[in-house]
Amino acid sequence: MTFSIVAFDPDSGSSGIAVASKFLAVGAVVPWGRAGAGAVATQAMANLSYGPQGLDLLANGLSADHAVAQLTDADDEREHRQVGMVDTQGRGATFTGGSCLDWAGGQAGDGFAIQGNILAGPQVVAAMADTWKERAGEAFERRLVAALAAGDQAGGDRRGRQSAALRVWREGAAYGGVLDIAIDLRVDDHRTPIDELGRLLDLHELYFGRPDPASLLPLEGPLAVEVAARLETLGYLTGAGLVEALDTWASTENFEERLVPGKLDPVILEQLRHQAAS
Repeated sequence: MTFSIVAFDPDSGSSGIAVASKFLAVGAVVPWGRAGAGAVATQAMANLSYGPQGLDLLANGLSADHAVAQLTDADDEREHRQVGMVDTQGRGATFTGGSCLDWAGGQAGDGFAIQGNILAGPQVVAAMADTWKERAGEAFERRLVAALAAGDQAGGDRRGRQSAALRVWREGAAYGGVLDIAIDLRVDDHRTPIDELGRLLDLHELYFGRPDPASLLPLEGPLAVEVAARLETLGYLTGAGLVEALDTWASTENFEERLVPGKLDPVILEQLRHQAAS
């Protein structure tokens, strides 16, 4: 009752999963990952222990296909299971038990594994794989969501839509740099969950994306005058210098990840202009 893509990005060292289902809060069940190990999607009659156990196997050096084989060989209910896995060498593996409800199957390749059950047909997995390969130049998380959307457009879960999730793991990538969860977005119950997931990803990029160094503007001259005026309009400049006022406004609006000393991210400037004009 689910379709997913599990993938590894060698450029950033990220592992990630995008998943959708006619199932409440699929993001709480299917996707598992760990920086330095890889990622696991456990679905159909999901065995949640496949997640942590699979990651332990990967972290101990097993390849994705050997880890999948070890998990399923030890499981008496394996014919009802479906699992996709990718390791940090980019080896993908997928397994679909013979008792999974039609249509069920998967496809694995260099850096990815795609799988689904109770789907409209094999075209769902094929569309996801084609899109993943065609979007090779795009940001990793965008490729994952694009592949998921392609599967949905090809028919997706034949029972309908309800939830979707995107999770990406990379060492030290969490807010504050302590944990390894780079992105954790979940749409638990929605009429168009993949569209909503895309909207949340846009917001994630707005708030937590790092500014492009080539686009940064020197905070001086006419720009500094404009920024000061707009901060004053919003009530932030009273009794504070420009830098302090800008820091306070940005932190209040959750844009602190985009602050650069002596510079201004055009994304922040656009948001400041919009707020001051409202």
